[in-house]
Amino acid sequence: MATNLHDLVEKLPKTLVLWDVDHTLIENGGVSKDTYALAFELLTGRSIEIRPVTDGRTDFQIMRDILEANSVDASGYVEIAQFEGVLTKAMERNAPELPKRGHILPGVLDALAALKSAPNVVQSALTGNILPNARAKLAAFDLDSRVDMEVGGYGSDDKVRSNLVDASRRKVAEKYGITFDRSSTILIGDTLEDVKAGHDGDAKVIAVATGIYSVDQLSKAGADVTLADLSNLSLFLTSLAKLRNDQS
Repeated sequence: MATNLHDLVEKLPKTLVLWDVDHTLIENGGVSKDTYALAFELLTGRSIEIRPVTDGRTDFQIMRDILEANSVDASGYVEIAQFEGVLTKAMERNAPELPKRGHILPGVLDALAALKSAPNVVQSALTGNILPNARAKLAAFDLDSRVDMEVGGYGSDDKVRSNLVDASRRKVAEKYGITFDRSSTILIGDTLEDVKAGHDGDAKVIAVATGIYSVDQLSKAGADVTLADLSNLSLFLTSLAKLRNDQS
């Protein structure tokens, strides 16, 4: 990392950075959709016929929608705990496929390394995946040690993605004794739902157009900063620093 970027990172004030996982840090190569399909099969004893949209949603919402789309009465499923067992088992079976079919997205390793070296930054994950499955996805690419998984916001914390920002903040406060607010919390994701979750959770948002949404779509959705991807480390870090230092 160049000297000026190193200085920039060193001077960052206290910041909580929350990374979305799928299509932001990694491309899963379709393993996620296969995992939901297998979880449905384990839960119902039937093969899935219709696979609904999964991007930017919590595991609870996805599993409920899968049940309803495949004509299974979902009214009795009211807690994520009812799905956690089959989701975890399905991911355990499919996780070996992740490094074969997926990959780390451009610039991610350098971005994670830069922020991990920052003395005032706590970085973790914010994802609709339940914690065991989020960990499995990142571990498949040796990324789990680069973020503090203990203080992330996960689909196992809440059914609603917007509530995961505060779920993470509570864990950070308990572990580190540090509180974060809108000015010091930055969510990084690739979907319109990530933008909404960040703003609903009173965080700032850096959107990356590495998923199904374009730079224009993410900007129009209200992202505070939108990047094509993370391949330009200087642009990413300067954008993050500017956003962090903007007190609006």
